[in-house]
Amino acid sequence: MKMIDFSRFAVVLVRPDSPENVGLAARGMANTGFSDLRIVGLDKLEAPAWRTAIHAESIIEGARFFPSLEEAVSDLHIVLGSTARVRHEFPLVTLADGVRRLDEYPAESRIGLVFGNERTGLTQEEIGLANIRFHIPQAARQPSYNLGVAVTLTLHAIAFEGAPAPAARKDFPLTHAEQAEAGRRFREMLDSFGFMHDTNRTFITEKVQDIFFRMTLTAKDRDIILAMFRKALEGPRKTRPRARRGKENP
Repeated sequence: MKMIDFSRFAVVLVRPDSPENVGLAARGMANTGFSDLRIVGLDKLEAPAWRTAIHAESIIEGARFFPSLEEAVSDLHIVLGSTARVRHEFPLVTLADGVRRLDEYPAESRIGLVFGNERTGLTQEEIGLANIRFHIPQAARQPSYNLGVAVTLTLHAIAFEGAPAPAARKDFPLTHAEQAEAGRRFREMLDSFGFMHDTNRTFITEKVQDIFFRMTLTAKDRDIILAMFRKALEGPRKTRPRARRGKENP
């Protein structure tokens, strides 16, 4: 097992259909050492969740509920979104590659692992909120893993597989809410000089959000990028012609 701080990881289940699957996911969390369970789109869990959460009742009891994914991950630095479908709009990596990417960040970074509804998965908008989008390899004839299995496989890969590498980055990423706010401010700049219009607004909004989340910006990154574009909007500085020295002609 890796020497990691499990408390900095949150498992986020988005609109789960089956309380049994939530219980199985909680059991997988207990088996691998994780405890922070967040649920989007529900305000309580039904009794079957407790029946399948064997030895993981405390995780079920401590689950937190959120109306939206954006709110559920707002305090996290890095968000990984799971999908079984190929999304040509977004870069997709394997689970193993996604876990390796986590080693690039400071050991204290708070990380969210997001899993969608059992039948429909994450929406396009929801997967777009992830900094890293990953899939778990499987046999071609089987479309997807059970939710509880997908959660357990992901947590096992983080907790037990491979050895952690030294963090390549020493500076913390912004929280997810701050990353989203930076993207919003950048879009406002694009809008202010007419780059966005009715026919491209949705596309540009999605692409800017995708780029900003994939960069997992630090505060310094954000300040430099926004300052550069703010300066570009102002245009070149006007300078007064310098007076020539010497005697004037009569």
